[in-house]
Amino acid sequence: MDGIFRAGFLFQSVVIGGGYGTGAEIAQYFAMRGMLGGALGLMVTTLVWSLLCAVTFLFAQRYRTFDYHSLMKTLLGKWSFLYEGCYLTMLLIVLGVINATAGSMIGSLGFSPWLGVGILSGSIFWLVVKGTEAVEKALSFWSIVLYAVYALFLIAVFIKFGSRITSEIAKHQISGNWLMSGLQYSFYNLGVVPALLYTIRDMKDTREAAISGALAGLIGVIPALFLLLAMGCDLPMVVQAEVPVAAIFSMLHHRWLFCAFQIVLFGTLVETGTGYIKAVTDRVETAVRHPYGTTPAKLRPTVTAGLIIFGVGVSSFGLTGLVAKGYGTVCWGFLLTYVFPMLTVGVRKIWREKNKRLLR
Repeated sequence: MDGIFRAGFLFQSVVIGGGYGTGAEIAQYFAMRGMLGGALGLMVTTLVWSLLCAVTFLFAQRYRTFDYHSLMKTLLGKWSFLYEGCYLTMLLIVLGVINATAGSMIGSLGFSPWLGVGILSGSIFWLVVKGTEAVEKALSFWSIVLYAVYALFLIAVFIKFGSRITSEIAKHQISGNWLMSGLQYSFYNLGVVPALLYTIRDMKDTREAAISGALAGLIGVIPALFLLLAMGCDLPMVVQAEVPVAAIFSMLHHRWLFCAFQIVLFGTLVETGTGYIKAVTDRVETAVRHPYGTTPAKLRPTVTAGLIIFGVGVSSFGLTGLVAKGYGTVCWGFLLTYVFPMLTVGVRKIWREKNKRLLR
């Protein structure tokens, strides 16, 4: 049973990042649609995430492709490099953003921003170099911690502002196109799914992989639902705030809980960076292992250190904003090179392979 939920916890760990964790993305894509509109949008995101995770995990288990390169090679053939180009561009953006965010968080406490970058970089390096088992355990554990802190946050908000939240829910407000917002946000994060295939390598069969994928969408969305409900304490003010969660805490006056939330939020940056970088190290190790039968012991630390240094460079030289402007283009790239092919070609290949096995 632990294996079925593990992929979902790691999916949630990688997608949550800084924008999701601070509530900025939840406010932009969901809370601005009203409480009912936001809930409907989250339902759409859940369905899309669950569907694509289920199909991708089923495909990977069927063809035994447990890194993004081998998966895309099987799915797209000679065109697999197109997905890899999108993924590496996304990696550039993510590393730049999380380093800048870590520096800003520690800087706001009166310390040098470089301390935040150093803690983030050291944590990511240690986890990736320790290997798959360490990454799975750490990210799964931190996801449970995150759920606990988010639940405490929601309870504290309900205790103080419960009547406001229930009144906001009772309005049944729907503003704008909740369907499009739900789709946009789901596409916003789908490119990372093939990077998490190592989490299903030990699953017994395709049924277990499909169930794990379906649960991943739900696990990934629940913290967003917590945040949406908490925003009901003063929805018009919170959706206009630069950092919605900070705006809620300014009304809540729970310093200890705010500190716990900040620690958890910093941990999500480590999770996100670790997930993205580990996928690249797995891809490089697989590429080296195939012709040589083994991988050099220093390969993983070298690749990890190189990517971390590159990410620090992106944030420190102010390229993050420039690169982030291409984020929408990268999302379209993932739709064209991963989402549509997986839901068409991928489904057809799964069905064909299933029929072959039945005929044997």
